[in-house]
Amino acid sequence: MYKGSCLCGKVKYEIEGELSEFGYCHCRSCRKASGSAHAANAGLNRKRFRLRDPHGVLREYESSPGKFRAFCSNCGSPIYGYLAKTRDLMRIRLGTLDTPFTKHAKAHTFVSDKAPWHVIYGDLPQFDEWASRDVLLQTGTAQP
Repeated sequence: MYKGSCLCGKVKYEIEGELSEFGYCHCRSCRKASGSAHAANAGLNRKRFRLRDPHGVLREYESSPGKFRAFCSNCGSPIYGYLAKTRDLMRIRLGTLDTPFTKHAKAHTFVSDKAPWHVIYGDLPQFDEWASRDVLLQTGTAQP
């Protein structure tokens, strides 16, 4: 089981079971949503996700048609995202985990859109757009 929360602690969650593999997404939308050079998100089935929001501060924003991002309206922490067409699958923002997560990223995606000030180091595969499914299966995304 994984536990997580927002920065102020008003939104908490628990996840039963394992999370999917993940990579670092450098697309403009993920950079804006994370406030950083990239996003690190892992997929899961919504049935395994238990949200605790006793203060009613969780909000959703439709960042592009059919793409929703949930965040704490008190501190601004991004919590998860999902696509309207696959509502049963969601992507948790790994930076909000409070329990140890030991998987490692499989790839960098959308590097054609990366921040010009960010240099990617290391030997992870890099993809101009989506990673090939044999390298990284991005559960809960529009990956072709």
